Amino acid sequence: MTYARNGKVQQYARIDTSAEVTGASPHRLVQLLMEGALEKIALARGFMERGNVAEKGRNISLAISIIDGLRVSLDKEAGGEIASNLDDLYDYMGRRLLEANVKNDAAMLEEVAGLLREIKTAWDAIPAELREDSGRKEDRPDGPAVSVGA
Repeated sequence: MTYARNGKVQQYARIDTSAEVTGASPHRLVQLLMEGALEKIALARGFMERGNVAEKGRNISLAISIIDGLRVSLDKEAGGEIASNLDDLYDYMGRRLLEANVKNDAAMLEEVAGLLREIKTAWDAIPAELREDSGRKEDRPDGPAVSVGA
């Protein structure tokens, strides 16, 4: 009974997230990715504490994939030094998450979560008028640009 309810809740969450992603601006998509990575890190920590190695590893792997997605979305031309620094930081986070998985080290998970929260706080503080300009179609012939760090 509990499993069925959890399955329905998870299905609803996926539908709700899918709807949010569909209408999201490039700025909001980056926020959603950061939120997703933080959620996966928190889940991994919980599974680590309970000794569930498979789920810990799965959630760490998902967090690494999300962070890699953030990394490849960086526009290094537009973002300059900030984008380059974020690239290095995302690379570091991925390596630390991998190491946390191997060493079963919750402190490393928290280190990465703390770094990601700092980036997210700065990203969330970007004024609305700048958010709108960063994703304008006319800026790029191939559609909206996601200029992380720009």
